[in-house]
Amino acid sequence: MASTLTIDAAGMIYKLPDGGEVEALKDVSFQLQSGEMLTVLGPSGCGKTTLLNLIAGFLMPTSGKAMFGGGDISGPGPERAKLEKLITGPSPERGMVFQQGALFEWMTVAENIGFGPSMKGVPRGEIAGIVNRYLDTVGLQGFGEKAIYELSGGMQQRVALARCLANEPELILMDEPLGALDALTREKMQSLILKIWDETKKTIILITHSVEEALLLGERLFVMAPRPGRIHKEYNLPFAKRGLIEDLREIKTGDKFVETREEILSMIWEMEEEIMGRQEAA
Repeated sequence: MASTLTIDAAGMIYKLPDGGEVEALKDVSFQLQSGEMLTVLGPSGCGKTTLLNLIAGFLMPTSGKAMFGGGDISGPGPERAKLEKLITGPSPERGMVFQQGALFEWMTVAENIGFGPSMKGVPRGEIAGIVNRYLDTVGLQGFGEKAIYELSGGMQQRVALARCLANEPELILMDEPLGALDALTREKMQSLILKIWDETKKTIILITHSVEEALLLGERLFVMAPRPGRIHKEYNLPFAKRGLIEDLREIKTGDKFVETREEILSMIWEMEEEIMGRQEAA
């Protein structure tokens, strides 16, 4: 069933050991419809990962609400073991992909992908079909019996994506999933993410520090302002859909892409200067 994500005036305040407080998010509000791709970027410390953790259910907002499919996001789910929460995602509806894939090194590729369905009690014969389907989706046919340590960084992230997809989440949350990859591998993975988005019709939220990546992958893009984190500006972009049928490198050199990239880079640069000014004044 199609589900809408609603963030309504969400705020997050962290309590410090010395009794102080840090306001990480303030009055963040937006809706994300089923099948949309949202990218989020901003200067360090602007609350990007905090926002993702609220949506995942790893954190509860100190004000406002986070809702998915008409109900409050109240946590990852008390019925799951801590390890399963980490590996398979916070709930059946929401799956998480991290910068480092958090894969089980002692399991094969196929065992990693099939771990979530096996924990749900899916019959072994069906799991094999699920694993093969998603190995094909991420371009790792024939690698099912390989050990994780035998794979390159890009291949490991493909496994992480396949493992997330195997749980059939409605919403996929990606926290800097490509940040540790070299430039060429990162470009290939950007193409793969667009392919998965197009083929599966999943709703995806991707956090990144790369302005170029955010522009290329996001139908919608949020630029977050410095602490307290809030949405400074939203862009509605054509590049993700164009990337399904056009060469990504050609898109990146187009006038509109370059113009928007420079605008956002200038915006973030000014924010970073503001942050530095605050630190010097303190």
